[in-house]
Amino acid sequence: MKSNQEIKDIVMQKYAEIALQDKTSNLSSCCGAGGCTTEVYNIMSDNYEKLQGYNPEADLGLGCGLPTEFAFIKEGSVVLDMGSGAGNDAFIARSLTGVSGKVIGVDFTDVMISKARLNAEKLGFNNVEFRHGDIENLPINTETVDIVVSNCVLNLVPDKRRAFSEMYRVLKKGGHFSISDVVLKGKLPEGLQTAAEMYAGCVAGAMQKDEYLEIIKETGFKNIKVQKEKVINIPDDILTNYLAADEMALYHANKNIIYSITVYGEKATEAISDTVTKYLAVK
Repeated sequence: MKSNQEIKDIVMQKYAEIALQDKTSNLSSCCGAGGCTTEVYNIMSDNYEKLQGYNPEADLGLGCGLPTEFAFIKEGSVVLDMGSGAGNDAFIARSLTGVSGKVIGVDFTDVMISKARLNAEKLGFNNVEFRHGDIENLPINTETVDIVVSNCVLNLVPDKRRAFSEMYRVLKKGGHFSISDVVLKGKLPEGLQTAAEMYAGCVAGAMQKDEYLEIIKETGFKNIKVQKEKVINIPDDILTNYLAADEMALYHANKNIIYSITVYGEKATEAISDTVTKYLAVK
């Protein structure tokens, strides 16, 4: 069993490599994490190209949904993108907040932050800011954000309870989130659970859907809704890198295990939840 820091180190290394790859390489693999498939298509993410604010240079093909499409972002909103990568979702969000709003992206990979800042500079955006930081310990003041979005990132975080507690902390009372993520319905084969590439590939770190939603509820969020759900099937030429023949057969017998979901939730207007208080006490 890898420690939380070992998992973080794996993800950081892989995403630094991904930031330097071209989009085609990322789209032909699992979240860009390696094991390229000969069936060249985007395994997880949805197509952004028709969305207002889309910038091709910021799109590394690493998402598993379109959280900004479901986030009810209004003009003037302060939006946080947790795990902002090269800035794709942040720039979509900025097109909705307008010049009177603000978008903050947080990522713990130096190369991604540099890439995102360069993209923002090219676009001339002065109300989009990218901060280096860990989403288990967000560099954001308490109750300063209207909306949180995140795209295929929470599954990469070892301590998901802390990450959701941090999300709750920074949201204003009555604020809300829309996040796309990878979850499971059933057990992954051992080979996928332990592969380093699958940690960075949004699979090995995924948890059961019911447990994932329960953590969100226990954090204190209300009106939790699954806005979209789709099954993720990994092609055989990726699977063969990690699974023996018997594991392949088992995977195919229970193929609908990995799902992308987009989830919505609201921060209650009452006092901060017990779960968040617990995590704040140890910071």
